[in-house]
Amino acid sequence: MKEIAMNRRSFIQGGAAAAATAGLAAAADAGLPVATLGKTGLKVSRLIVGGYHMAVQGEEMATRIIHRAMDLGVNFFDSANNYHRGLSDEIYGRALAGGRRQKVMIMTKCEVYSRDAAMKVLEAQLRKMKTDYIDLWQVHQVSELSEAEQVLAPNGSLEAFVKAKKEGKVRHIGFTGHRDPQVHLKLLHGADVWETVQMPINLIDPHYLSFIGNVLPGARKKGLGVLAMKSNAMGSIGKNGVAKIEDCLRFTLSQDIDALVSGVETVEQLEANVRTASSMKRMTPDEITSLLAKTKQGRTGVQIENYKRPPAGAGLGRMHRDGEAG
Repeated sequence: MKEIAMNRRSFIQGGAAAAATAGLAAAADAGLPVATLGKTGLKVSRLIVGGYHMAVQGEEMATRIIHRAMDLGVNFFDSANNYHRGLSDEIYGRALAGGRRQKVMIMTKCEVYSRDAAMKVLEAQLRKMKTDYIDLWQVHQVSELSEAEQVLAPNGSLEAFVKAKKEGKVRHIGFTGHRDPQVHLKLLHGADVWETVQMPINLIDPHYLSFIGNVLPGARKKGLGVLAMKSNAMGSIGKNGVAKIEDCLRFTLSQDIDALVSGVETVEQLEANVRTASSMKRMTPDEITSLLAKTKQGRTGVQIENYKRPPAGAGLGRMHRDGEAG
């Protein structure tokens, strides 16, 4: 009897694995969708491997994720100077050896806002990533208006970004942030050299300090490539039972974006996300309206998106910096 139960369990597990494999094969046949990243002209996979989460379980897993992602059609990879204290950049340098670097595009980010310091960071990143150029270099996690002003001011990091592009050390430049749409708007309207913007796009965002409502239209009007992030609000949407991962991905990929930076910690998570991105149908306006009406009834704002600015009078709290676990 015990043997029969074990055989039955093995059969069920084997069937589930076979179904997952078949689904992944079908997704591969359909092909991972590709989009043009705004005015950069880059043809990028709509799913991008996030540089922080891939290395949470160590370099061996991160390398497996990178290589498997390439097999599945991902051609754009994310990193940042402060992810795992620079280890993320280093992992790419090793994982993309042997000709792999020439087959993909890489972006990394700089979280310092002065010209000279940013140039030093870039030189270190080029060495770590073992490359002569970076496809997209972004000013990282600009969170306060004062930081945006520093970026844009004389001797600010924007000067380094423009110089690096002119010298061919980077192909394209942009900025990122998640705390306050007004900071994004300050950068967006403060210079005309930006080519990309990266921001939170998820099914909770429209209810509080919305990047979808406040930043996305202006970015598109200026022709910037739009990179979405935090589709699951760093796990909070799923943990709070607001929506399933598949629904999060589908909502974000149904917005007016070019690609989604998706954080995965295992190859299995990567494969599941690729299946969703390859096979999903874009949500209709009615579906989006209905979904947002539901999410508005539950927890919203910093209860879910704890990286955003707290409401006035609630106390500033501890500012979340990108690359932190929670």
